[in-house]
Amino acid sequence: MSKVLTGRLFVFKGREAKLNRAIFWILAQHGPLTIYDIHKEVRVQRPLRYTKYAVVNRRVRTLEDVGYLEKAGSRRTKTGFEVQLYGLTPRTYLAILLNQIDLDKFVETADEADILAILGALSSSTDREA
Repeated sequence: MSKVLTGRLFVFKGREAKLNRAIFWILAQHGPLTIYDIHKEVRVQRPLRYTKYAVVNRRVRTLEDVGYLEKAGSRRTKTGFEVQLYGLTPRTYLAILLNQIDLDKFVETADEADILAILGALSSSTDREA
């Protein structure tokens, strides 16, 4: 028997979910930041106070690899090094929106035009995968 698929996205599941949400929230609030700046902001949050820089670094790079973050430029530090700035992608905004929507309620209350538009978008993206 196969696993039952749920409506939750993998980025909001598992042990990384809390840190992913924190990174997305920080970048949505402050705009593009360096990994060091993201780490400083993560540590301000009470449940993530003891999160190490290496963990945040690895998570940011993983989120970049899967398309949730992108390099949004660079900045020179006080010591003269060039560091990357990371920002959110449209995929991230869609994931956040889908995570906040109650899909059962949406299907029950959406008008037919919205449903057809979403069906069209989903079917075109499914056609590209095949």
